[in-house]
Amino acid sequence: MNDASRTNTRALPMPDLRGSFPGPFPASPHASDIEQHAVQWLHTFPLISSPRALGALSDITAQGMARTFPTADQNGLFLCADLFLWLTAFDDAHGEAAGARDPARLVRRISECVHLLAGHNDPPGESSAFVAALRDLLARFGERATPTQYLRLTAHLRDNLFGILWEAHHLDRPEHVTMHDYRAMRPHTVFVRTVMATAEVTLGYELTDSQRSSAAVRELETAVADLAGWINDLASYAKETADDGPSPLSLPTLLMRQHKCDLEEAFRLASHMCEKQATAARARITELAASKERPLIVHARAVESVASSYVWHIDHSRYQIP
Repeated sequence: MNDASRTNTRALPMPDLRGSFPGPFPASPHASDIEQHAVQWLHTFPLISSPRALGALSDITAQGMARTFPTADQNGLFLCADLFLWLTAFDDAHGEAAGARDPARLVRRISECVHLLAGHNDPPGESSAFVAALRDLLARFGERATPTQYLRLTAHLRDNLFGILWEAHHLDRPEHVTMHDYRAMRPHTVFVRTVMATAEVTLGYELTDSQRSSAAVRELETAVADLAGWINDLASYAKETADDGPSPLSLPTLLMRQHKCDLEEAFRLASHMCEKQATAARARITELAASKERPLIVHARAVESVASSYVWHIDHSRYQIP
């Protein structure tokens, strides 16, 4: 494998998503307010020790959330931004390489969070900043969400925590992960299904059980969940391999093994997969937006914005080599 190709994904094939998600993407006028709030919230709950990392995460979260829910009210945006900050900071601090080095510690940190998600307000052991921040988030979501929305959100958060644990367990052994397992788990490690779950809370609508289980909704959410994880894999590959470490647990790595191909061909295959799912998502958005049922119309537009925000994210400096 050519070293230059490992560290410069700009020279590799990338998906062309302009036909499905052309941009420019609408953005909330509250982006700067979200960033100021994010910085304050992270000072109240010190989840990140590096000022540079805090600034970068606050920036990408504010700009990304402004594109995720461009029509949401300010308090809803603050709440969703804080949730994404918490998930990302938890993954950075306790998941990935740190979790692989000390899985027992990661399990302890996750168990504290699961205790809260189960409705117990006082986790056993010494309370951490992450526990305090999660308690704050759950209280605020509890005030805004319906009981069903709250249960759905906490279920997704458990999925995220398990996904972080699963990823840490397999991080140094990507050869043990099948493509089927990776495709099943990736939406949970990129947090996209949790972001989609917050749409109903943030925008004030709720799908019925029959609407949620319809083929159009399920296929739309699956396509966007896949797209979010895969384009993130492609965008972050260069940074993850910059130090000539082992191949990351990501879509290109699995495609190289599955097809016995080089990195360039793996990126070409992955790009085609992304384009296919983007086309599928666009078709379902169009179908649901033409529905006569208002919750389906709102949901289609909300998931469209979620997809757009992930497409926007991949050009952010967070994914560039320092």
